[in-house]
Amino acid sequence: MVLTPVCGKMAARVLGRVAKGLNRTRNGLRENGQVTVVVRSLSAQREDSWFKSLFVRKVDPRKDAHSHLLAKKEDNNLYKIQFHNVKPECLDAYNDLCADIFPSIHADPEYPCELVGTWNTWYGEQDQAVHLWRYRGGYPALTEVMNKLRQNERFTDYRKQRGTMLLSRRNQLLLEFSFWNEPVPRPGPNIYELRSYQLRPGTMIEWGNYWARAINFRQQNHEAVGGFFSQIGSLYTVHHLWAYKDLQSREDTRNSAWQHDGWDEVVYYTVPLIQHMESRIMIPMKNSPLK
Repeated sequence: MVLTPVCGKMAARVLGRVAKGLNRTRNGLRENGQVTVVVRSLSAQREDSWFKSLFVRKVDPRKDAHSHLLAKKEDNNLYKIQFHNVKPECLDAYNDLCADIFPSIHADPEYPCELVGTWNTWYGEQDQAVHLWRYRGGYPALTEVMNKLRQNERFTDYRKQRGTMLLSRRNQLLLEFSFWNEPVPRPGPNIYELRSYQLRPGTMIEWGNYWARAINFRQQNHEAVGGFFSQIGSLYTVHHLWAYKDLQSREDTRNSAWQHDGWDEVVYYTVPLIQHMESRIMIPMKNSPLK
């Protein structure tokens, strides 16, 4: 097993505590006899068990789908996130193409969908566009929009032109976590960070339990925009979307979270759940509701 730097530091800290416990146990044997030895040995065993829990996690049996346990019950929203890798020489033309077609779909009441935000990646994968759509009504709304767009000549022309500009594209269907606020339009200018986590299969409930508390530590600057987990596409994927005034504001806001009691515990217990993580800093396109 290869440990990440963060996990390695945590493991070293736990091992240090175990070593201190063993030293106290030996001292207890010399000073106070067998009763102290038993108590402190049990303490050392608990710390050893805590250390092992970093690497071996049991998944409790569930009688309901993760989506039913983690998603909002009061609405039936489905989200689609699209990642388009654009030919570098075509990026400006691609952005203009999106700006021409997206607002018309967003504003048309015949389409039960909304453009939540649309961005270009600034730091991360270059020459990339990211689009986030909301479908009010779940999968039936998604199907209705898809069927209507097939009959939309402007959209058909958009797809043909888009096809000449892209290197690759992928998408995911997402649900929003119940403990995050629904993303709503906000004024700018802002930069946005999309932090994407590939979790170990079977750990989504555990992740949700920790972040239901952790989100309370990340609200003081109104930086929390939305939190989602995948349903179709790459599974066991989580996306957290944050807004900041600039990169320095991002740094200050993230550092301030460590001043809250409990934030370090959340980080400690969620890091072992992650297989891979990625951060994108994104700039809103001119037609994005999230400015």
